Amino acid sequence: MAAEPMDRGSGLPDEAGRELYLSVLAQGGRIPLSTVPAGDREAVDQLVAVGLLIPNLIDGAYVAVSPRAVGERIGSEMRSAAADLLWKAERLPADLDHLTRAYDSLPRQSDDPQRATYVDGRERIRHRIAELVSDCKQELLTAQPGPRQPATITLARTQDIALVQRGARMRTLYQPQVLAEPWTLGYAAELTEQGAGLRVLDEPFERMLIIDREVAVVPAANDYSRAAFISDPAAVSVLVKIFDRDWARADVVQWAEIDAPAVAASAGHRVGRLLAQGLTQRAVATRLGLSERTVAAHISRLREKYGAQTLFQLGWLMRGSRRD
Repeated sequence: MAAEPMDRGSGLPDEAGRELYLSVLAQGGRIPLSTVPAGDREAVDQLVAVGLLIPNLIDGAYVAVSPRAVGERIGSEMRSAAADLLWKAERLPADLDHLTRAYDSLPRQSDDPQRATYVDGRERIRHRIAELVSDCKQELLTAQPGPRQPATITLARTQDIALVQRGARMRTLYQPQVLAEPWTLGYAAELTEQGAGLRVLDEPFERMLIIDREVAVVPAANDYSRAAFISDPAAVSVLVKIFDRDWARADVVQWAEIDAPAVAASAGHRVGRLLAQGLTQRAVATRLGLSERTVAAHISRLREKYGAQTLFQLGWLMRGSRRD
């Protein structure tokens, strides 16, 4: 059986240390310094550190000490440390008060519950979202269609891990293309291990972020350079219902087990399947959350594979291939 590690918080020795202490008691409560085997040296050091053994250099022996006395001493130290931590916890808001007042004094656009507040510029949007998420206490809902950039994931990681570690719930929706992104897979696996929920929905859906079911953030421009911050309870409630509907249809993913290269290789097949259904290049790009350039590259490879000259001919040939 593996030895139980020493509990540094309580000061208790591991199993080997306990067995050695019992052995010392069996020998009358003392053992000569010179007779300690080399293999027991770590256990002896533990017992000395805890205070269960005291080296008596005059008599050249280790002497056992009452565990009751040691327990009372350690218990007193722990109670004192706990009282000190409680005092510091009580003082913390006051110690940070001047910083809090400075933070609250920053000029901000007011979130009028009766109308949406618009923020222009991606940097200002990110800053406002970071402020809201840092104050999130209960739940964060996010719908993130399209691919995720490594820099975006790096930024989100620190923010989102802090959120779930302080006890807030988090649910995120992605589209299937993120399954080919190693950086997103690593982030999603780590967040899932922390208790967050991340699913994949193979359908078009709109980008949104909802904080504590009180404020919703949605794009107000196609290039995401403008965002609407909505705090009207009725509007936010509708957006939450839309998110919950999509969440219920989304797939649970074992993020740590995904083979990103294999998923990337299958992207062309997904493009081909949609072309065979009669979708245009632009419609395929919208459906999959890909750029039209990426879809065009997949179509070029499919044309070469099927010997198609036009997009219509490619769709026709692929429909025939699916029936064979």
